[in-house]
Amino acid sequence: MNYKILVSKAFEGRSNAYVPYSNFKVGAAILMEDDSIYTGCNIENASYGATNCAERTAIFKAISDGHKEIKAIAIVGLENDYTYPCGICRQVIAEFAAEDIKIIIAKNKDEYIVKNLEEILPGAFTKKDLQK
Repeated sequence: MNYKILVSKAFEGRSNAYVPYSNFKVGAAILMEDDSIYTGCNIENASYGATNCAERTAIFKAISDGHKEIKAIAIVGLENDYTYPCGICRQVIAEFAAEDIKIIIAKNKDEYIVKNLEEILPGAFTKKDLQK
């Protein structure tokens, strides 16, 4: 997978962010097991608890279409800064992550870092823990 394509799609997702309160736009793009790509943006609400992050928006769109495994996810936030997923999003990513998932945190369209799940969520609690 060309990571730049996924990063570019994450920027496209970010362009749809609804952030009238924080003005902090975030976009995400996920690559699923069949190589389909889903995008998402953060969507705020006057009742802050009803706000949804870009990563979860993209993931929920894919899951609702019948997909179950994320091969890669790209996340973009502030221009020229690295924006990592929040704790809830890290847990949701872990739920649907392929074993070798790549997590791409982009500073801009040309600069990004690639992490694995253990690096962003060490000791993740997953469905494997419930099967013990």
